[in-house]
Amino acid sequence: MTNRTGLRIRSEQGVHPEVRGACLEFAKWLRIEFEFLIRVPVYLKKSDQIKNTFTKELVSATFFAPYDKEQEPYIRIATGDYIKLVQEIGQDDALASILNSIAHELGHYYQWIDDEELEEESAEDTPDYIMDLYANTRDHP
Repeated sequence: MTNRTGLRIRSEQGVHPEVRGACLEFAKWLRIEFEFLIRVPVYLKKSDQIKNTFTKELVSATFFAPYDKEQEPYIRIATGDYIKLVQEIGQDDALASILNSIAHELGHYYQWIDDEELEEESAEDTPDYIMDLYANTRDHP
């Protein structure tokens, strides 16, 4: 039986240092604010998109939910479009976009923890809730 708990960030070589830093800081805050009863690693990938294991479609983020709670789930986040996003929407919004992807996938994590159906619609509230809470901790000009 798995007894590891918590949230961990694992960054692939080549992930932009600003992205890695923001994700590490976000994870530190998440561990204070939320419980992670079964460890969930978040893998930061350097590619623009990643392939969904089941549907084979290219996506920006995925959550792997094992059938057996004895196995650990995991989240993968594509970060390769960060520089392009910075040019299009600015650094803060580009980083927020990546953090929002993590928050969205955490919605699926909590659905899985609670033995709920993994549904996009009900997972949509989680990133808004998490990001609103997190925004209140940030310094605003």
